Amino acid sequence: MAEAIRNALAVIRRRQLEARLGLSRSTIYDRLDPKSPRYDPDFPRPIRLGAGSVGWIEGEVERYVQALIERSRGAVA
Repeated sequence: MAEAIRNALAVIRRRQLEARLGLSRSTIYDRLDPKSPRYDPDFPRPIRLGAGSVGWIEGEVERYVQALIERSRGAVA
């Protein structure tokens, strides 16, 4: 249980997010930009870690991926 909580609160950096989602840096920021045609309001929001750095909560990213899987499988079935 403690490990599940630790994983849910772990912070991943952009390169880890890119690898996990298979998306480029520009696509990640397009998904976050409401003015972009690729905007995704459900995409996990970054948190500020310092003056010039951000990260994403691993648990939020996992839930996002799970929702994508469910949406994808639901559309096929």
